[in-house]
Amino acid sequence: MSIFHYRVAQSVTKVDSLKKKPSANFCRYVMNLLFCLLFLSSCFYSRPDLSSEEIPQKIKDSLDYLYERHYTWNTNLEVMVDSSILECLPIKEKYITLYRGDRVVVAEFAVHPADSIDTVWVKLAHTQDEQGWIRETELKKAFAPTDSISQAIHLFSNTHASYFVIIFALFVGVYLFRVFRRKQLQLVYFNDIASVYPLFLCLLMAFSATIYESVQVFVPGTWEHFYYNPTLSPFKVPFILSIFLLSIWLFLIVALAVLDDLFRQLTPATAIFYLLGLMSCCIFCYFFFILMTHIYIGYLFLAFFVWVFAKKVHRNIGYRYRCGHCGEKIKEKGVCPHCGAINE
Repeated sequence: MSIFHYRVAQSVTKVDSLKKKPSANFCRYVMNLLFCLLFLSSCFYSRPDLSSEEIPQKIKDSLDYLYERHYTWNTNLEVMVDSSILECLPIKEKYITLYRGDRVVVAEFAVHPADSIDTVWVKLAHTQDEQGWIRETELKKAFAPTDSISQAIHLFSNTHASYFVIIFALFVGVYLFRVFRRKQLQLVYFNDIASVYPLFLCLLMAFSATIYESVQVFVPGTWEHFYYNPTLSPFKVPFILSIFLLSIWLFLIVALAVLDDLFRQLTPATAIFYLLGLMSCCIFCYFFFILMTHIYIGYLFLAFFVWVFAKKVHRNIGYRYRCGHCGEKIKEKGVCPHCGAINE
């Protein structure tokens, strides 16, 4: 029988005392308060007061268009499809063709009640000589605002499926390769690292996706207004958008914490494999909660996810000590599972 020799650590560093776990009643109270604030607060952009006679009529009309159509005169747009055709009304059968990347500005609005397809027409100006009309429904399909945030939203909304397939395929390929090499693969929640941040990151992704789809389902006009008038500030926007933007900022902060914990606990190669799996989990959470919220049961899954995360945090509280040799967290005195040192 082989004999194992253990190094004896000189001291055991006790982790700082942990706060007591809040009671179940308090957690329920906080969740109920959050949902009340979410559904009772304003979910729409407030219109400015235009009753003052000092405001010029042109400005009033421009603001009316902004809150009715979500964009207004002089809004800059870019062609996002291969080509788009503008009609040179009132001259019939005369058209202007714009191509991907061409930029235009909104010049005028018109209403055609006799049009059975779309009564609202928008005049776009590419240059001083190239101006034409297009139905609003066709405009929203072919054009996107030139703002970088709007461009990012448009890109993500139209290409996230392909990104998901690529990342998921990479993860499956790496997983099969690791299994073939008979190496252990660490994954979020299953065989996880000693940190709650990765699971918290997935929870934030699920929460953000739920809020995003809730806006799309219940107040689509609010999201459309945000799309044409984007901001990264969580202030001076409807409450539901404020929650969404705060969750995005918190997601970025937690992602940095994940990277710090990951490369501190794992080797670079193992950390890369873990990150690939974490990305796949986040993307899966995004799509899953988008689909489930669309059929109104995503909120139940989100509550279940919160419960799973709370259990994870409770288990993590059990690490009351740090090894005196390697500094890693341990649940009790004795042999350190990380370095083999004996802590007394």
